[in-house]
Amino acid sequence: MTFLQDLTASLSRLTGERRATIDTPTAAPSPLRPIDLTDDASVAEVLDLAVRVGEVLLASGTAAMDTATQVQFIAATYGLARCDVDVTYNSITLSAHRGPTRPPASTMRIVHYRSMDFTRLAEVDRLIRAVRVKMVPPSAALERLDEITKAPHPYNRWIATLAWSGMAAAISVLLGGGALVAVVSFLTTMVIDRIGRVLNRAGLPFFFQQVVGGFVAATPAITLYNFQDQLNIDISPSQVIAAGVIVLLSGLSLVGSVQDAITGAPITAVSRFFEVLMMTGGIIAGVATSLRLAALIGSDLPQISNLAPPDILQVPTKVIAGAAASLFYALACYAERRALTAAFMGGFAGSLVYLLSQTLSVGPIIASAIAATVVGFAGGLLARRALIPPLIVAVAGITPLLPGLSLYRGLYAILNDQLLLGISSLFAAFGVGCGLAAGVTLGEWGARTLRRPRILARTEELLRPTLRRTEEPRRPTVRRRRGTGTS
Repeated sequence: MTFLQDLTASLSRLTGERRATIDTPTAAPSPLRPIDLTDDASVAEVLDLAVRVGEVLLASGTAAMDTATQVQFIAATYGLARCDVDVTYNSITLSAHRGPTRPPASTMRIVHYRSMDFTRLAEVDRLIRAVRVKMVPPSAALERLDEITKAPHPYNRWIATLAWSGMAAAISVLLGGGALVAVVSFLTTMVIDRIGRVLNRAGLPFFFQQVVGGFVAATPAITLYNFQDQLNIDISPSQVIAAGVIVLLSGLSLVGSVQDAITGAPITAVSRFFEVLMMTGGIIAGVATSLRLAALIGSDLPQISNLAPPDILQVPTKVIAGAAASLFYALACYAERRALTAAFMGGFAGSLVYLLSQTLSVGPIIASAIAATVVGFAGGLLARRALIPPLIVAVAGITPLLPGLSLYRGLYAILNDQLLLGISSLFAAFGVGCGLAAGVTLGEWGARTLRRPRILARTEELLRPTLRRTEEPRRPTVRRRRGTGTS
């Protein structure tokens, strides 16, 4: 009985005490110190704060509608309740109505970069929370935002490189590889990351960086396979290449693009999805170049067949590998310690559900969608408990489930004149990607609706009003002795 009580108390704390800033706000609070709407400088300061917060959110892959909600909420908190927000692929436009006798105030911000810095995203999330509950002055909030955006990464770049490499090794184990495959995947990804950083500093467009990454991901695996007899080793090149492809795919905003399409931002969704297609095309071009060069020099690769459902005895190892891949991805994106734990738990839940669904032979698309729904739901709950954005858990949790092997299988079939099989595999990869993103969206929606409001709750330093029934003090009663009376 005690165990059930403890479990109930834990679930109540998880779903009732805290809410993530990404949860849909019911309404902006009545401003405790509203700004003067007739003061152009004060209005411009608030508008600048709102769009700059939105810039960090949008650059980190947050959906357009969620970004617009947070921008509008910040403006309303300072008294600009009537605002129109327009968020597109790389721009945020905010216009505030200041009454019938004054012209509206507007501003615009262009997002010139994409950054998966989860510490920066978490710091902005805390800033939004502070604005919500503490009513931070606009000048202080802008100063804090400058510190957040200009701060260096919390970890050394070599730590991020090792994290990317560890993620590739864990994914190769999840795909069924052994120790040798994990080591090769680790070293290959390390080379990809370091070359990518050099090319990025040189200003090479990201598409060509993906081409180079795809080429590097395939070349070592092909070389080792063709010399495995001389080296007395046994290696599966498809697992190494698929692990490298998943690492390259993990930085793309697949979740945000599908979320935009589902939540009512079609223009941004099309832009983001086209970017995902172009970057994926760069990976395919790089891998295809490596395979074609290998064919020209007479190197051959084994035929790739569909993977059999995992044996139940392999599930524990693969679940741990999937959870480790999520943790390494969050570390590579400079996540905080509390976010690392949440990412590990999200990856553990997603990998477990995916592998169990695979044993039921439901198919990769349905299994991916079910697993992503669990990841999105868990991410929404863990975001409240750890006070981090749900995007961190969602993106890290579905990363091990990205369809790298299906992409490679489809490409390999097309290059070997198996057009029907290749197109089917590529469409299967497309379906898995959409299933992952749609499942995350559904799971986060479920987490947002699962909230048990309390009459009295404490959020940071803001006490919400409570309704109590006041009882009148009881009057003391005087007991009279028998036989006594008033004279």
